[in-house]
Amino acid sequence: MSAPTILGQAVLCYAPFIDRKRAVTATRLSVIPLRPDVALDAGQLLEVVAQIWPADGGKVSLNVVSEALLADLLRLQPPANVMVEVPSFMAGDASHLQALLALRANGNVLLLKGRPAEELPRDAMPCFTYSIVNSAEDGRLYETVGRSAEATAWGLPMVQSGVRTMMEMNACFSRGATAVMGWPIDDVVAKHQGASKSSVKVDMQTIVELIHRVDEEEPVNRLEQTLRRDPTLAFKLLRFINSPAFGLRVEIASFSHAIMILGHRRLKRWLALLLATATKDASMKPVMFAAVRRGLLLEEFARTFGDEEMRNEMFICGVFSLLDRMFNQPFDELLTTLPVPEHVAQALVSGSGPHVPYLELARAVEAESSFDVRAAAEKLMLSIDEVNRALTHALAAAAQLD
Repeated sequence: MSAPTILGQAVLCYAPFIDRKRAVTATRLSVIPLRPDVALDAGQLLEVVAQIWPADGGKVSLNVVSEALLADLLRLQPPANVMVEVPSFMAGDASHLQALLALRANGNVLLLKGRPAEELPRDAMPCFTYSIVNSAEDGRLYETVGRSAEATAWGLPMVQSGVRTMMEMNACFSRGATAVMGWPIDDVVAKHQGASKSSVKVDMQTIVELIHRVDEEEPVNRLEQTLRRDPTLAFKLLRFINSPAFGLRVEIASFSHAIMILGHRRLKRWLALLLATATKDASMKPVMFAAVRRGLLLEEFARTFGDEEMRNEMFICGVFSLLDRMFNQPFDELLTTLPVPEHVAQALVSGSGPHVPYLELARAVEAESSFDVRAAAEKLMLSIDEVNRALTHALAAAAQLD
């Protein structure tokens, strides 16, 4: 039997790092040990991180919920695209000062997490670029430091964590936060009176029409006529299909070529992805970020079934699970304009059917709740190792699409 790896010894969760322009500039990866008495390998953690975010790739902020593992990580000097969150009690510990100085010299961004009980050593404070303040502590903090846009936590630009709604995110930025970490996707979607098919936004109507036509398996020439109305849409679709995440061995040169190679059913999943990333509303960027990764994560959960139709359904379910936020329209109204498989409609409209437990697991991972992840995985008879492998594969595939 092989020795256990960190993927089976800790719960991995993730969240976006969002700047004032509402762009996702990094991913926060939380590492929560299953057992505090078991020593974890920091080298293995960096190997996992490198598979998703290589040194020349995107940025990741590591939130390691283990003092011993974090201490080992600080001394390994990860690549410069790896940001590290350091609790204030460790930042004030002189035994970690040389490691912090080395990371700063290496170009790593360090984030100070939690308010120090006393002033940090003079040499330690310049190592940090940001401070992290949980949104629940925000009121108490601003009573101390003031409300102006220049107000920062302990002399550092502030990043607020724990954001759950658009209203919270906007409030954080209005109070001077440099960035936020969290999922602004929990806003209540109001039911519209007299909603109709015309409520679909104009810039998305071409995609919706294409989904209908692909669902009806119309001839290629009819599909191409629809796609010609929006050349940028055609370009984006071909970019998605030719991305490494798709795994094709030949380059797709045209829409008709895509139909020939993929068939209607597989093409529909990528039209679903286009719909979930088509909005031009800057505030929706974090929602689009979440939708893409949910779709890929649910697909990875379904990979063990060995059923391509099931994988496609789960992908569409995850991608479409946030369309109500993007359209600001409840699913029972929204899905009157979109053809979706029956099990997807059940999951999104009534919260029932076989896909729901997988959606609950994805939401638990997003919520950075170790307890909820373990409970949801147990319900599905999945091990933590299986959940983490699905998550790392999904995040790696999403990075190839960005």
